[in-house]
Amino acid sequence: MKYTIRNQYITFIIDKQFIYKSIDDVFEYFHLSRKTIHLLKQNKEYSLNNHFVSSQTILQKNDRLTIKAFETNDFMYSPTPSSIDIIYEDDFFLIVNKPAFLPVYPDSLDKIESLSHYVSYYYQQSGYDIPARPIHRLDNDTTGLVIYCKCALIQPLLDYQLSIKGIKREYKAIVKGNLDKKKHTVKTNTARDRHNSKKMRVSKDGKETITHYQLIKNYESYAYIKCQLETGRKHQIRVHMAYSGHPLVGDILYGKPSNQIKRQALHAYLIEMVHPITLEILHIECPNPQDIQNLLT
Repeated sequence: MKYTIRNQYITFIIDKQFIYKSIDDVFEYFHLSRKTIHLLKQNKEYSLNNHFVSSQTILQKNDRLTIKAFETNDFMYSPTPSSIDIIYEDDFFLIVNKPAFLPVYPDSLDKIESLSHYVSYYYQQSGYDIPARPIHRLDNDTTGLVIYCKCALIQPLLDYQLSIKGIKREYKAIVKGNLDKKKHTVKTNTARDRHNSKKMRVSKDGKETITHYQLIKNYESYAYIKCQLETGRKHQIRVHMAYSGHPLVGDILYGKPSNQIKRQALHAYLIEMVHPITLEILHIECPNPQDIQNLLT
């Protein structure tokens, strides 16, 4: 859809995607909650061709549907000066390459060093009055791509797409030992470890957990692989590779420390998704960080 943005509002020029559908259908497409829809109606925060109309109104080609789409910054994450590695940005979201040893968001409100605090600072410096909203996370020591939603209107749709695996995310990792199979799927149930609250474990009483991995190359004492998650459980790749007898190099929680790398060798290198507005297929990649690349040379 073609669109224009003015202040907190977005105006869509109706095309074949929504022609002869109702405004309610548009709300449903974005997976808006009943509360959000109620507020849009109550506050008259949408209009059709500059007039407030019933949400059951049928849309025609080239109609101009205007909806309040952006929130002002609530400073959940105060701006902390730091640079960020931006891999992709448009009007609707920001994709950042997270460095190692940095949380996506802090574990307590008094901490101000996180990727979200740095994104908040970037927004402030760029003149954006919007909150920093990550739609997923990575472990502190895992590097790679994190999506931030800039537009409140599309966040429920992104959350839904993430829940049904409509947003493809792939990882690269280095694991101990050599692999015989080029491709393999690990399917177990996983749950929190009863003896260590920071750890997960394979358990018949846990939630179904499925990881697909593919060998890129065997080295002398380890293997370079890429992984795709069919489910999204905590520490999923780390748990499954350890369970398979090939823990991640440097993973002190599920394996052993390494003198070659100071963290688990895991990098979220790929995001592939259908853009929720333009419907283009976005294929976003970022290269390995230096500490992982050092192991491959």
